[in-house]
Amino acid sequence: MPPFLRPPGVRSEKDLKARCVSCGCCAAVCNYACIEMTPDHIFFGGWTPKIFQRKSPCFLCMKCSAICPTGALRNVSMEESGMGVARLDRARCVDYRKNTGIMCWTCYERCPLKGKAIVLKKGYLPEVTEQCVGCGVCEFVCPVNVITVTPSRNLPGNGRGGRV
Repeated sequence: MPPFLRPPGVRSEKDLKARCVSCGCCAAVCNYACIEMTPDHIFFGGWTPKIFQRKSPCFLCMKCSAICPTGALRNVSMEESGMGVARLDRARCVDYRKNTGIMCWTCYERCPLKGKAIVLKKGYLPEVTEQCVGCGVCEFVCPVNVITVTPSRNLPGNGRGGRV
């Protein structure tokens, strides 16, 4: 299965699977159609919300977490969405290469938390900060594929939502 994120406000994987009733409200309300209800395992039902950030990232409209009837997704602010953490490979980023004459900044310009989650160090070098919530927009828009988002469930600390 390709890498995926959980929607904003997700609790731990265990709690999500215990609370989610596969109603699809989160997917139905998403303005960007980025949430897909897909099975967690082919042999066991359990349709849960997933965001395949390389296909369609989360733009943090926050409607999904507000509408969840079971609390599987907590109603949180954009800054508290806790989906994951982005990492930028500076060695491959065009903005960090010397004498290219290229200034990209696509990740910075498209970030829903522009100026907070991604800043321009020295005024021209993109840098992911501790305020990144892992929505996947930067990974999706990067023209040279040097940004990857690690989902919260794959971070140390039992996969709790938010920063660990």
